Amino acid sequence: MTREAGQASVELVAALPALLLAALVGLQLLTAGYALTLADGAAEAGALALASGRPAKDAAVNALPGWAEDDVEVAVRGGRVTVRLRPPSPLQAVADRLTVSSSAAARPK
Repeated sequence: MTREAGQASVELVAALPALLLAALVGLQLLTAGYALTLADGAAEAGALALASGRPAKDAAVNALPGWAEDDVEVAVRGGRVTVRLRPPSPLQAVADRLTVSSSAAARPK
């Protein structure tokens, strides 16, 4: 192995943690965006259920995938349904800071 090839290998090993961290941050931001999209859909489902006289909380929770069951909070006040969702994350503190919220309103019949 030449000296330049050896140096390139050392540089790659030194840069690998930074590349992995950048990938982890990017993936975490994508999961937060996905969680926001899910929260939007769940809030809308809850508002539609509320407008038709059905339980909004059940409709909102049922609109979410199974992994979100333990990470969701649904509040219904008047004609407004608010969904708070923690995105999946390997670190709980990061998930708590990236919690997303979405609201939808409906006029009951």
